[in-house]
Amino acid sequence: MSIADIKKNAEAKMAKSVEAFKNELHKIRTGRAHPGILDQVHVDYYGSMVPISQVANVSLLDARTISVQPWEKGMGAKIEKAIRESDLGLNPASQGDLIRVPMPPLSEERRRDLTKVVRNAGEDAKVAVRNLRRDANEQAKKLLKDKEIGEDDERRSLDEVQKLTDRVIVEIDKLTSGKEAEILAV
Repeated sequence: MSIADIKKNAEAKMAKSVEAFKNELHKIRTGRAHPGILDQVHVDYYGSMVPISQVANVSLLDARTISVQPWEKGMGAKIEKAIRESDLGLNPASQGDLIRVPMPPLSEERRRDLTKVVRNAGEDAKVAVRNLRRDANEQAKKLLKDKEIGEDDERRSLDEVQKLTDRVIVEIDKLTSGKEAEILAV
């Protein structure tokens, strides 16, 4: 393994950490509707639990309402029950074949709680990135110890990994502050 491999590997893993953080942010409910909020809801489909997106078309009707259009007639009641029993605090309503899921407005206290959740998720993402930095640095030090690279190369590798880490942490901070502003502005 070379220094370039270590850096490329660290960069790829850090990008995955940022993507996981973005997915986590999408699950945090603001007052606005987002079809991805129902991704974690599973419904019983002939004896197996599947995500709603595999048995229905999930889309937005307007900024505060999600529509769920089941592909089979008999699935409407099961989907409605699954959404109601999820921990999302949503109350779906059927209109013929269409299920409307209105997003309830957030109270001020709930908004503050959600900003704390966002900050904690941001800190978790930063910890994951720092752990990746540590792993990359340990690999570089191992190469130095095995005399595969020189001290200058090791120092350069540590500096490059630190710059990469700083850049990713700034990106996580931007995502965190953006989501907090979105929650408080709704």
